[in-house]
Amino acid sequence: MYKNIVDLHVHTDNSFDGNHSATFFCEKAEFLDLRAVAFTDHCEVDQFRGNRQYEKRIFQAFFEISKVRSAFRGKILVLNGIELGQPAYDTEQADDIINRYDYDQVIGSVHNLRGKEDFYYMENVAYDDAVKLLSEYFDEIIEMLKWGNFDVVAHLTYPLRYFYSQSNLSIDLNNYKKQIDEILLLTAKTDKALEINTAALRQPLNKLQPEIDVIKRFKELGGKYVTVGSDAHYAEHLAAGIDKAYDAAIEAGFDSITFFQRRTPMLMKIENED
Repeated sequence: MYKNIVDLHVHTDNSFDGNHSATFFCEKAEFLDLRAVAFTDHCEVDQFRGNRQYEKRIFQAFFEISKVRSAFRGKILVLNGIELGQPAYDTEQADDIINRYDYDQVIGSVHNLRGKEDFYYMENVAYDDAVKLLSEYFDEIIEMLKWGNFDVVAHLTYPLRYFYSQSNLSIDLNNYKKQIDEILLLTAKTDKALEINTAALRQPLNKLQPEIDVIKRFKELGGKYVTVGSDAHYAEHLAAGIDKAYDAAIEAGFDSITFFQRRTPMLMKIENED
């Protein structure tokens, strides 16, 4: 067991697929004796323009997290964040969203390719199609990094969750070594954090995202910062698998977990309980 457990990727009911309030999550975090929680509700940039629901959701999320930060002060470090999906598809809009509120942490992610549905909804994908889609996905992560106005690269191997659970496909990442190295090198050079995401441990894939070999490679290429996140959409999943993420961070050569305050990286040393 570890001291100072944090969960830096959590979705409240202000996400379209979230289920519990920030207050309920904080009560759960206090019960679990967590050190910090970062609330990072969804904002899909490619769906934002003209969508009043997203306008309302991001305002409500920021407002509610600000309230629970005050209510739980001295008990839990509450961080106000956002998960920007597909920011490179409309960088002007992405920058505008970020500048509206004083976020601690901005997560960058890609959930769908341009003009296509979220990987979550893709069923019965043929193997050859999945191989091509994954290559296109990594190219979009590279474009997101070239834009760069975010702090954390989320769930780097996201499509693999659904290629496996929806289509029973396993894909060898060794075929994408050049793209992955470019992603990791850009992440390192721009002082961004690589997230160790535990959500797939609760899914049929049953793996960290990314897996340990990618995390080790990130360290080899000069990566300085890793974060950990359960990607919880239910309070019962808060901090689920985070101990395994800490194990992976240590195995890869990291001695600290990074969290962000006012977009500034802070290090929290990984320590075992006595």
